[in-house]
Amino acid sequence: MKFVIQWRDQFGNYRNYQTQHGRTSPYRTAETKAQQTGKVFRIVDGDGNLVDLFYP
Repeated sequence: MKFVIQWRDQFGNYRNYQTQHGRTSPYRTAETKAQQTGKVFRIVDGDGNLVDLFYP
């Protein structure tokens, strides 16, 4: 299954960061980047449905 990691910019729009396959890798990546950058990250599946949201 395809997962897309997106981050929220200063205007509230979500920008694509990375596309990954598998289940655990996108969670680790999004959580780590949210903590490192201080931005909100989210994971959506291939159909555009929200899977998870990560706050810094």
